[in-house]
Amino acid sequence: MGEILVGTASWTDRTLIESGWYPPEANNPEKRLRYYARQFPLVEVDATYYALPAEQTARAWADRTPPGFTFNIKAFSLFTQHPTPVRAFPADLREAAGSAGKDRVYLKDVDPAVADAAWERFLAALEPLRAAGKLGAILLQFPPWFPIGRSRREYILACAERAAPDRVCVEFRNRTWMTEDNQRETLDFLASHRLPYVCVDMPQGYPSSIPPVLAATSDLAVVRMHGHSDKWTSKEISEKFGYKYSDAELDDWAGRLRDLAGQAEVTQVLFNNCYRDWAHVNAQQLTARLEGRLAAGRPGA
Repeated sequence: MGEILVGTASWTDRTLIESGWYPPEANNPEKRLRYYARQFPLVEVDATYYALPAEQTARAWADRTPPGFTFNIKAFSLFTQHPTPVRAFPADLREAAGSAGKDRVYLKDVDPAVADAAWERFLAALEPLRAAGKLGAILLQFPPWFPIGRSRREYILACAERAAPDRVCVEFRNRTWMTEDNQRETLDFLASHRLPYVCVDMPQGYPSSIPPVLAATSDLAVVRMHGHSDKWTSKEISEKFGYKYSDAELDDWAGRLRDLAGQAEVTQVLFNNCYRDWAHVNAQQLTARLEGRLAAGRPGA
């Protein structure tokens, strides 16, 4: 069975800081990251979806975490065909990015040279993590309006090629990729290119809902735990991600994740129910269960 790494999709949320999860002495960004990295071996950076990262920030992340720590990085919104505010671009690219006269632009609205420059800066900024051996996967989370199809598959491969030798992982938010009829085609496509499929646990019954299928399509398996809020479409973070996994749910997931880990060298589990300390407490609870299950399976245990 492969290694299982558990972490969360944030360590800086205001509600997390207010929750008291951090001890009083972890009273600034550096101390909070150092504390987080003593609790977990993995974190996902979502701020890079909203703005291109800065190299000096990535260097600070690398310096403040121990050897072997892993940062997964969420791709900039433009790259995954989400609407991107022109103000999110670096200052010297904003005029060109806003040439369509819109405050928010999609990839199709932007000159390819601008997209190329954004990709170059995004990847260059990650060099401190890369050099420290702490760069995990770049998360490509595609939107609900990204259905299955040849041109979309080609775009996924283009993103993976552009990011190489860094690796990407792929999360879908359009159900057509994982219907009963298309599920095997999707997983085979990813496996044939050794692209990790991002398994999800999320509310069902919405256009963005993907079933909780666990499958490894490369040596890396990734699982993102979004919770089951009944207000998934809310714009309020406290409502959309206001969900805490129960003991029974975590017991079930520990068994399922152990099975998944039998198909991959490394399995990453990231709790994205990031409201107050719920993700962090759930991640700690799941880690304890996994360690207990693993210990129970060792000879002589």
